Amino acid sequence: PTFTVAADPLLCSVFGGLLNGLATTLCLRADASTGGTDFISIYLAEKSGRDAFNIILGGNVVMLCAAGLLFGWERALYSMIFQFCTTQALHTLFQRYQHRTLWIVTDRPGEVYAIIRDTTHHGATLFKGTGLYKNEPRSMIYTVLSGDDIRRVVHEVRAVDPHAFINTQ
Repeated sequence: PTFTVAADPLLCSVFGGLLNGLATTLCLRADASTGGTDFISIYLAEKSGRDAFNIILGGNVVMLCAAGLLFGWERALYSMIFQFCTTQALHTLFQRYQHRTLWIVTDRPGEVYAIIRDTTHHGATLFKGTGLYKNEPRSMIYTVLSGDDIRRVVHEVRAVDPHAFINTQ
């Protein structure tokens, strides 16, 4: 580089990993690839339905251990920190393959379930109960969706039932 931002290798590893995670996230959201191991992770995630970035992190650490044995541990360990920070940034910013629980308390369970079914092709479970504030019968829908699906479903549920109580975990 023509200019140095920071000379400390730890600082460069952490912030470089965060910036790499951000850049990779932007590529993945555009359905592109950085040409690294992220396309393998996406392939595994699509086939298994699970987040595969930790698997790739493990594979990278194994390769970096080999590099540490051959070329010295200091740079290999800094590279492991870089890889870890990249993976953590991806987990935070790119949630397509992370499953989350969605609880919806609503007076319109049929319409809300239709949104879930039609938008995501997932099922749901309906619980009947009593709302204690007004002591009225209430319906609660439980489902598990990906991070991308959660945003779409919540938006559409709000349009159908603006008074629905929605909780994601």
